[in-house]
Amino acid sequence: MKEESIIFPQMVEIGCGLDVHKSTVVATVNGQGLRKETREYSTFTSSLIELRTWLQSVGVTHIAMESTGIYWKPVMKILETAGFTILVVNARHIKYVPGHKTDKKDSAWICKLLLAGLLKGSFIPPVSIRDLRDLTRYHRKLTQIISADKNRIIKTLEDGNIKLSMVLSDVNGASGTAIIEAIIAGERDTVKLMLLCKGGIKASPENIQKALEGRLTNHHQFMLKTLQESIKRTEITKLGIEARIEELLKPYAEEIALLDEIPGVGKQSAGEIIAEIGTDMSVFPDAKHISSWAGMCPGNNESAGKKKVVAQPKATRI
Repeated sequence: MKEESIIFPQMVEIGCGLDVHKSTVVATVNGQGLRKETREYSTFTSSLIELRTWLQSVGVTHIAMESTGIYWKPVMKILETAGFTILVVNARHIKYVPGHKTDKKDSAWICKLLLAGLLKGSFIPPVSIRDLRDLTRYHRKLTQIISADKNRIIKTLEDGNIKLSMVLSDVNGASGTAIIEAIIAGERDTVKLMLLCKGGIKASPENIQKALEGRLTNHHQFMLKTLQESIKRTEITKLGIEARIEELLKPYAEEIALLDEIPGVGKQSAGEIIAEIGTDMSVFPDAKHISSWAGMCPGNNESAGKKKVVAQPKATRI
């Protein structure tokens, strides 16, 4: 079945379908009183501004594009300044009918679906929330990096048969850090290392000393030093990110206070919730929609009266 043979009632007067790639954007415009036309632009800023000017000149009101990686973001940032209604659509919802697939046909198909009102845009928060979201996600990644480096320290100690994890509840606590710093400095005397332990350790001095009787090499010493330095650098970066997040969250003090009243939700979690869904809940018709968006509810797959098991979908974050 050819795409041109499919007829839909027109819901949008003049629209544009964009097929976005890393280096090119293919745009198809169509609508009432307008001859269908397709043009190709590069993704350089100057070229995207030319695209915006062209769309304004032909009277486009609605634009639809796939959520292709991160490449849709700069396109949207330039086009949204002109007041277009922009729909960023999940690629699974606009698959082209089987046939000869080209970029021009893709953009024309997106435009056709847009004009027929068959596309539903993904949730795109305002710029302030998008900036906050970038920071909170990066903050979470930095926390994971620090955790991974701390685990590598434990593995390096184990590789040298230093059994700190057997006698200390937290190898990266005050006692463990002091011992590791001494090892990095070249100390190997188990008695001197044992004396660096702070109070509150349940293990006996004898077991602590045995745990420190390893076979550390220069390679282990180098790895421990490198990992400790990496942790310190990442923690400094993390502090800067936290300060920026706190600054951007100031306008949402009331919302954070309300979220903080929920059992199990602290201020940091409240900030992350706002960064992901914003504060305007009118974009979600009801609680079911936001649950689906967050990937907290299963889909439906029923055929011939039989319901099949459906895996819980991933959150539709873009």
